[in-house]
Amino acid sequence: MPFLEILDTYFRGERAESLYFILPLGLACLAFAAAVLAAERSSFVVGVAGVFVVLGLVLSAVGGGVGFRTASQVTTLHKEFDTDRAAFAVKEGARMEKVNANWPVYLATWTVFALLGLLLRFAVRHELANGVGIALVFFGGVGLLIDGFAERRARPYTEALSELRRETGGGR
Repeated sequence: MPFLEILDTYFRGERAESLYFILPLGLACLAFAAAVLAAERSSFVVGVAGVFVVLGLVLSAVGGGVGFRTASQVTTLHKEFDTDRAAFAVKEGARMEKVNANWPVYLATWTVFALLGLLLRFAVRHELANGVGIALVFFGGVGLLIDGFAERRARPYTEALSELRRETGGGR
């Protein structure tokens, strides 16, 4: 597959995940928090809703930010590729190395969310902690799902960048 098709496939997936999963999920989390708080104000619900508000805002910002910047980012990358493939391969390769280096951090974060959530749910006898715990388990799973797709989507793009660097004399 030609390099630009691989680039476009990578960013098409990033945009789709951001705009059709992450952003809507963030907005749904905010709506859910508002709905459960309107229905009930128990400590458990406050615990769940608090986490859903914070992480719903984060998901909405990340999903919208990534999704809406992707088209201009792809246009810029195409121009850089057309102008100087070797420089493009070095610059974009370095960026993707940083992205890929962060996967273990992200996966550890989501695992900690899930484990902390289980601990709060089953080891603490307080309704607020139980609500926070259940919400953290949910978001731990969501994070693993999002980054599971993202990490796998990055692999062929990173491999293609490495090949381009070799072909153009841009290093590695």
